[in-house]
Amino acid sequence: MFNHILENKRLVWVVVVLFGVVIMLQYFEFPYFASSQIPKTITNNTSFTYTLQEKDSNASSPMSTSSLPPLSSPESFITPPLTIVDKNTSTPHLNPSKPVLSVDTNNKSFVEKVPRWGKVVTISDMQDMLLHNRATIHSMNPKWPSKVDQELLDAKLQIENTQINDNDRKLYPLYHNISRFKRSYELMEKTLKVYIYKEGEKPIFHQPNLKGIYASEGWFMKHMEENKHFVTKDPKQAHLFYIPFSSKQLEVKLFVPGSHNHQVLVQYLKNYHDMISRKYSFWNRTDGSDHFAVACHDWATSELRKSMDGCIRAICNSDVRREDFQLGKDVSLPETNVRSPANPLLQLGGKPSSKRPILAFFAGQMHGYLRPILLQHWENKDPDMKIYGDLRKSNASGNYIKYMKSSKYCICAKGYEVNSPRVVEAIFFECVPVIISDNFVPPFFEILNWESFAVFIQEKDIPNLKNILLSISNKRYRMMQESVKKVQQHFLWHVKPVEYDIFHMILHSIWYKRVFRV
Repeated sequence: MFNHILENKRLVWVVVVLFGVVIMLQYFEFPYFASSQIPKTITNNTSFTYTLQEKDSNASSPMSTSSLPPLSSPESFITPPLTIVDKNTSTPHLNPSKPVLSVDTNNKSFVEKVPRWGKVVTISDMQDMLLHNRATIHSMNPKWPSKVDQELLDAKLQIENTQINDNDRKLYPLYHNISRFKRSYELMEKTLKVYIYKEGEKPIFHQPNLKGIYASEGWFMKHMEENKHFVTKDPKQAHLFYIPFSSKQLEVKLFVPGSHNHQVLVQYLKNYHDMISRKYSFWNRTDGSDHFAVACHDWATSELRKSMDGCIRAICNSDVRREDFQLGKDVSLPETNVRSPANPLLQLGGKPSSKRPILAFFAGQMHGYLRPILLQHWENKDPDMKIYGDLRKSNASGNYIKYMKSSKYCICAKGYEVNSPRVVEAIFFECVPVIISDNFVPPFFEILNWESFAVFIQEKDIPNLKNILLSISNKRYRMMQESVKKVQQHFLWHVKPVEYDIFHMILHSIWYKRVFRV
């Protein structure tokens, strides 16, 4: 009897001690029982950042990266694993020292904010970045519904569900997904309606400039305002709203040389934005996400961001490392140097690959920091490398166009900014472009596989330029040059637009951005 009572007392003491230990562990939140990585309470308008912990690569998890589709095509829509975006913030900053987490203070959901990108964002990195931005950055929900919203959602669903057409397979090296591109283009032709604002005084508005290196914005304005198929006079039918201004004319008319002050240009555009948003309800319905502008001047990137940040910006200065250009929202506009507005196809084409004796050619003004470095290493250093500054002041034996037509590779080195008209000029004269411009997003990036017809060389590799070009086999070069000829149609201005030309490709890029951000 006594022994039985003693055993019961011992059992009670064991239970009490165990219960006390559990309570103590929970109270002090020891790491075996609770994680201090995520705060228990989060107040609104507060942002938190945490470094991701290393995980066992062999551990099985429903969010394991091995279960994700490959990042081979920016056409795919992928929700990145373990991601958070604070939807009250703008585009994430790039190049963190470590991947980070952020907390959505509205719904406490967790999504990956920024993968790890280096100082130089490669073409492959840009594809991953595009996927990331598509999955995390969307247009605001319209403040009130419209039938066009459902039309865009229907188009998006049809594009995403496009099946690969066997007849298109031979063109796949040139395009990320030719079948999807063709379906999107067909839907644009069938569905898209654009409303053009009539407000705005000439010459800054409604007066296209059709000659020179900023001609892209002018030719697009001309074709858009003359178009009968896409343009609607009823804004309720519009999927997109066009702001028809010229960034070049804005600079010519308002900028004071030597002032280094762009504020008057920004204010002019902001005044226009304030006027149309007061006069009409269209901008306010979507905060401008269904509006777009087409501008090629270097300054337009930051000017539009400061005055009309919500709209889609088709801009030549497409530097992905700058906050002014948002991959997945903005459009890289091809910079074209139109020499003859009466005949924009004048001198089109070049010699066949077998009759191009010059390995590489460049000539241009010493704009920016990069071109002097290029000349320092290669000007008058090698007979295979025709590298010049101002061709008119050099002892060169030919003119610019003759060199373009006779060279295997045409060097497209950045000037003051990442963009250069030489990229389109090289394609125009059927020369393989060699793009030396870190972080430059090439035009029609979502559609065209640029690495099938162009060479991208990092700025730091200029001393090794010739060896890199010689490492490309003759067979590979011939394939690239043939590919240049095939994509050439997408970079040509015509007096009257034709199917799949540069006008339609720019418009399609804007349409595509709008569709995939709803």
